[in-house]
Amino acid sequence: MKKIKVLVVEDSLVFRNLLVQSLEKDNALEVVATASDPFEARDKIIKYKPDVMTLDIELPRMDGLEFLRKLMPQYPMPVVVISALSEKVFDAMKAGAVDFVAKPAVADRKQLDSFLCNELPVKIKVASTARVSRYKKPVMFDNNYSTSSKSETNLIAIGASTGGTEAIAEVLKNFSTDIPGTVVVQHMPPKFTEMYANRLDSQCRVKVREAKNGDIVAKGEVLIAPGGDEQMSVVKIADNYQVVLKKGERVNGHCPSVDVLFNSVAEAAGSHAIGIILTGMGRDGAKGLLKMKKAGARTIGQDESTCVVYGMPKAAYDIGAVMYQEKLQSIAPKTYKLINQG
Repeated sequence: MKKIKVLVVEDSLVFRNLLVQSLEKDNALEVVATASDPFEARDKIIKYKPDVMTLDIELPRMDGLEFLRKLMPQYPMPVVVISALSEKVFDAMKAGAVDFVAKPAVADRKQLDSFLCNELPVKIKVASTARVSRYKKPVMFDNNYSTSSKSETNLIAIGASTGGTEAIAEVLKNFSTDIPGTVVVQHMPPKFTEMYANRLDSQCRVKVREAKNGDIVAKGEVLIAPGGDEQMSVVKIADNYQVVLKKGERVNGHCPSVDVLFNSVAEAAGSHAIGIILTGMGRDGAKGLLKMKKAGARTIGQDESTCVVYGMPKAAYDIGAVMYQEKLQSIAPKTYKLINQG
């Protein structure tokens, strides 16, 4: 089997060596080159033509974000960003990076081993399959969408993984303040989800925040599941939907899991819900979306042409869970159309 060629861009010699030694132990990966700054990285990209690049954000001579913005329009390639807790990772995703991973503390051996032996290699392998194109500014609809007062839809659930941060942003930016309460699971490391929610809140008309246990899912509000060790589900209490966060095992390798959320929405909201599954690797959310459909919910899947990784939506489509397959830019309009149909 042909190995995935990796370029490691990292200014710390110690951490760079750790990355190389660890990645070389994986039989599917080959580190073809390393670089300590963007100028060296540029030359190595031309010479070695790597399949995937890992990129530190904080680099000398030019930071990783500026380098990414200059690189992607000219030489689009799968990039996995390695970063300490910083909103810059979301700027990097907007600039065209496929995914990001939280930089571990070198002193924390357990965290470091998990990062080196599991998390980073998996991210690189997924990135190697990603659809990467020259960065295009997301389509913003100059819309006046509104929901009918007669609509019976009162809950929207969205799930995404690789490539999802930008896909979710594009959908939510086209939601108006009268949208039914919305709950979201995006696979993401702990602490980054709160930062992501705050960023979306500043960019969208709807109110967006990280979910807390006991939150009411209110009209015009979007609640993002926190990354970490808690699964997020929804229950119905009287006329309201309420968030439940509970420590639990990983489902489909994830915590929070899209399937856990979708299963709970199927039970709590039935035909009064809409489920949306977006770009991402794996199968998380497919069975949950099917359960929603069987409970009477309308379901939407992102199409292959606009996915960064056509994994989760494909898995859902293949088992008959997707009623409407839509390009990313059509998902918000389609959601409003379904809401206003009843």
